[in-house]
Amino acid sequence: MSEPSEPTPVQAWDSIASFWDEAITPGGNKYFHRLQAPCLHRFLAKHLHRDARCLDLATGNGVVARWMLDRGAGWVLATDASGEMLEIAKHNFASGGCDPKRFTCHRTDVTSEQDMGALEEFHWHGRLFDVIVINMALMDIERLDVLAAALPRLLDPGGVFVATVLHPVFFTSNATKSISISFDPATGEQVTTRSKVITEYLDVAPAKGIACPSQPVKQTYYHRPIHELLSTFLKDGKLVMDAIEEPAFTEDDCDERRVESSTNFTQLPALLAFRLKHRVDKFE
Repeated sequence: MSEPSEPTPVQAWDSIASFWDEAITPGGNKYFHRLQAPCLHRFLAKHLHRDARCLDLATGNGVVARWMLDRGAGWVLATDASGEMLEIAKHNFASGGCDPKRFTCHRTDVTSEQDMGALEEFHWHGRLFDVIVINMALMDIERLDVLAAALPRLLDPGGVFVATVLHPVFFTSNATKSISISFDPATGEQVTTRSKVITEYLDVAPAKGIACPSQPVKQTYYHRPIHELLSTFLKDGKLVMDAIEEPAFTEDDCDERRVESSTNFTQLPALLAFRLKHRVDKFE
């Protein structure tokens, strides 16, 4: 009797879609509210207006798409490769009271040239997208070259692409957490020191992992060192990076109940975020 085949990345996300939505919640979790949303606001605030046409790739349960609508975006196209995730996003749009005229859901696999090419059909009077976002998904995607090649064709002049991803140094490198307990000899108070040990970074094989504790099926993480991640989008010279951040938790976020929690590592960034736009060369 043959063993069951390994689920594809999309099948894995189909399997955990409802669990993930319940854990993250339609309104977002601590990572979203404390790290992702503030960063997205800094990168996108001036781009979200009533005429803005936005594309949310790998929308998951739709939290970023709804966030953009709440902040004034005119219309959002929410996409995901997982049909189960997309159905959950549709439900959350409806239950959240979103105006159906201001959003569309469409199944799109960012590793498919055909799917990414089909997004060009969503033009309006010759306009494509003022904002394209992919929030916390690049590390879940096996190949990024198709997405990178499509961006210049999908972005309107003056438009921006924003991505957030688990930090390649401190997370997808398979870094291990180290926690040491000592006592200050002068005060007798306990001192907790947190660090991470990184033994691999440049070449790290894809690894199984979880996005939420106790999820029933593991998904695959694809590690890319920072230079490889960014050069994928910058190498053809059509896009330039004009903003980059490494969001980290603060002391206000610490979880004393779980000494190992990532929110307690306040000196080590949890995310990497960057913004790209069309290159404008005045000498051309």
